[in-house]
Amino acid sequence: MVWKTVARHLFSRAAPASVPDEELAKTLRARLEAAGQKRLGRALAIRHVAAGSCNGCELELRATQNLIYDLTQYGLSFTPSPRHADILLITGVAGVNMREAVAQARAAMPDPVFVVAVGDCAVDGGVFKGSPAVAGGADAFLPVDLVIAGCAPTPIQIIQGLLALVEANGEPDSPIVIGDDPMRI
Repeated sequence: MVWKTVARHLFSRAAPASVPDEELAKTLRARLEAAGQKRLGRALAIRHVAAGSCNGCELELRATQNLIYDLTQYGLSFTPSPRHADILLITGVAGVNMREAVAQARAAMPDPVFVVAVGDCAVDGGVFKGSPAVAGGADAFLPVDLVIAGCAPTPIQIIQGLLALVEANGEPDSPIVIGDDPMRI
């Protein structure tokens, strides 16, 4: 029985891997760097808190630092200390036991702070919604500024979300360009 399964997997063709658009990644890196420098005068620092995650979103977050996206050299970095962070990024189901850890991380961060919920579980509890061990998403802990839905969202979705957040909270007269249409906020 086991050998049939092994043989089937050995001789079956795997689905072709999706190839990321390197030009889109390069454009997003440049826009994020410019937005961070304009908004804060320095690079953006992110404090990540996994509040009961399956690690799918964490894999995608780490992919934003690989050779294709490589955001650390373009103004986006993860920091182990909340005291140096500008963005609190929450992944996972927001378990009730993690309420204190998220509150402590937010309290240690200097203002202005953006709170970002990444993944379906952090948005509303995902498939675990309704469980007594799940608070119901990151907004049960504190107000969320940006929601990046998906199970798990791709690195491009994460980058686009962070870029939109920083650009939207920039100077009031700064144009936001999405596609070919400039919009004023």
